[in-house]
Amino acid sequence: MSTGALLPWLVAGAGVLGLLIGSFLNVVVWRVPRGESLLPASRCPRCGAAIRPWQNVPVISWLALRGRCASCRARISIRYPLVEIGTGAGFALTTWWFTEAFGPPADHSAVAATGWWAALVAYLWLAAASIALALIDLELRRLPDPIVRLSIAVVAGLLALAALLAGDWAGLLGVAGGAAALFALYLAIALVYPQGIGGGDVKLAPVLGAALGFVGWGALAVGAFAGFLFGALSGLLLIALRRATRKTGIPFGPFMLLGAWVGLAWGEDLMGAYLGLFGLS
Repeated sequence: MSTGALLPWLVAGAGVLGLLIGSFLNVVVWRVPRGESLLPASRCPRCGAAIRPWQNVPVISWLALRGRCASCRARISIRYPLVEIGTGAGFALTTWWFTEAFGPPADHSAVAATGWWAALVAYLWLAAASIALALIDLELRRLPDPIVRLSIAVVAGLLALAALLAGDWAGLLGVAGGAAALFALYLAIALVYPQGIGGGDVKLAPVLGAALGFVGWGALAVGAFAGFLFGALSGLLLIALRRATRKTGIPFGPFMLLGAWVGLAWGEDLMGAYLGLFGLS
C-alpha cells in the first residue's frame, strides 16, 4: 500500500486510539493532582458504584447513559466526552502533521521505521500530556511533577532515539539544545521575576524545548515566543473585561503548550518568512 493510501488509515487509527487515551486522561486529570493511584477501577464519585466496562466506552457510554451515573443517576460532567473527543482529534491532527512534516521513513529498513515510530509516539505523548496538563493547570493552577517528569523522559528520550537511529546529528543537537535553551530561559525568568513564572512552568520548558528543537531552531524560537504572546494577550483581555488586574496570577502552562504547538506546526515557515523580510533566509 502506498504512503498516500496508508495515511488516512493511520490518521483514523490514531483518532480511535486518542478516544481511548482520552478516557484514561479523565482519570489522570482527576487522580494525579490528588495523589491517588491510577490502578483502581473507575467509580462514581458520588455513590462509589464501579463503572462497568460497557459503561466506559468513550463518548458512546456518556450518550447512552444521558450523562448520568447508571446507579445513582448523578450527573456526569460533559467534560468527560469532550476530553475524549478532543484527544481523539488531537491524535489524528498530530499524526497528520507529523506525516506531512517528516514523511515516511527515508528507507524501509527496520532501523529507520523504528526511529520514525519512536518520534511519532513522542509527539502523541506530548499531545496527551498537553491536554492533561492544560486542564489541571486551568483548574488547580498546578503542573504535577509526575506527569511533567515522565514527559521529559518519554519525549526527549524517544526523539533522541529517533535522531540516533536516523543518524540525524542535527536533530539530536536540536533535542538536547532545545531542552537546555528553553529550560535556561524559563529558569532565568523565574529567578528574576518569580511572581510571573512557577516552578512547574520551568520544569515543563525542557519537554517543549526538546519537541521543538527536534523540528528546528525556527520552531523553537516561534514556539517560545508564541507562548509568551498568548499569555500576554490573555492577561490583557482579562484586564479589559475586568476579570483580573495586573497583579492577578494566571495559569501559564496552557499558553506554553499552545505556543509550542504553534511552533511545531508553523514555526519553521514563520521564521523563514520573517528572516526573508531582511534577506537572511
